[in-house]
Amino acid sequence: MAKGRDAPTWGDCLFLLYSPNPLAIISKQGLDSVPEQSHDYFEKQFQEHQHPDQKKKENCDLFKGHWVPESREHLYTNSSCATIPESKNCFKHGRKDRDFLNWRWKPDECELPRFDTKTFLQIMQQKKMAFIGDSVARNHVESLLCLLSQEEIPKDVYKDSEDRFRTWYFPRHNFTLMVLWSKFLIAGEERTINGTGSSVFDLQIDKVDIEWAKYLPDIDYAIISAGHWFFRVMYLHEGENITGCVYCNEPNVTGHDADFALRMAFRAAFSYINECKNCSAHLVTLLRTFAPAHFANGAWNTGGYCNRTAPFGETEIDLGRSYDWQVRNVQVEEYERARKVAEKQGKRFGVVDVTRAMLMRPDGHPGEHWGNKWKGGYND
Repeated sequence: MAKGRDAPTWGDCLFLLYSPNPLAIISKQGLDSVPEQSHDYFEKQFQEHQHPDQKKKENCDLFKGHWVPESREHLYTNSSCATIPESKNCFKHGRKDRDFLNWRWKPDECELPRFDTKTFLQIMQQKKMAFIGDSVARNHVESLLCLLSQEEIPKDVYKDSEDRFRTWYFPRHNFTLMVLWSKFLIAGEERTINGTGSSVFDLQIDKVDIEWAKYLPDIDYAIISAGHWFFRVMYLHEGENITGCVYCNEPNVTGHDADFALRMAFRAAFSYINECKNCSAHLVTLLRTFAPAHFANGAWNTGGYCNRTAPFGETEIDLGRSYDWQVRNVQVEEYERARKVAEKQGKRFGVVDVTRAMLMRPDGHPGEHWGNKWKGGYND
């Protein structure tokens, strides 16, 4: 589900969250003294720039916090972002309120430094990064592009016919950024009736979607996410056999909740990455956890809307009763499972756990203020 284009973005804290010492500061002098940035150098810089209170910062849970008013100048706006898609420009499509722009995420135990575009691009020299998932992954990329375009406007080097697989290139930094579309991460096909899609899918839970997987050997950083497509009728297959279904209520077919199918999808995707023989030895895989939709009075296609203009406070969300949080827990459990396997192989996994923070941002959606030529009349 798309967030407002000037709403807080999680692209800006991606590497802060991966680093073993995420809140240590890299000095510009330290970066400029090294002509070629590598992941190993990145880690070394974080380890060497310790602060006296570093131990406290290391113990800080970056994902547990709240939204606080932000008075500083925005890192980008709809007018300053050279790469913003017209369909994502909320103000152009009639959004009037602007308060949703003026918040920042504040961890309870520490401060989260602002994103530094120059540092990010220097670290990413000669690297390839791919966001793999559905439209939320695409939104994540577009926010990151808006941030990076303040330093260097990338070349738009590839777009498929459906505008789902995209590649941007930053020539000054030899950095490639990609979005690889996948509804389910695993192989899935929609059933058709008289040539029309039925919104019923057959999923192969033992086989990943090769359309993203074929790019994996060339990638240095893979950010994996999925979730919103799993809330529909799905038949689950292993090989030639149907092993279960979601929302089908058929006799002699094992029924599952949507989070079971989601679990199997992430398990298959992470296993594929761990077993990839042709992948870079330096590949870093990051899970980006579920970002809720916040619809009220219906779903996206049944009249639902999200008209909030301010964040929720911590007392306004109930993680114990939140199905969004249950989905997040499934993702994190599969991440932990994969990470343990990866450690034995020298591979690296990390998590960008945004669910709690995103649960608190019902005001960040464009709602009706989006230029959608495919689903006219629906809120996002």
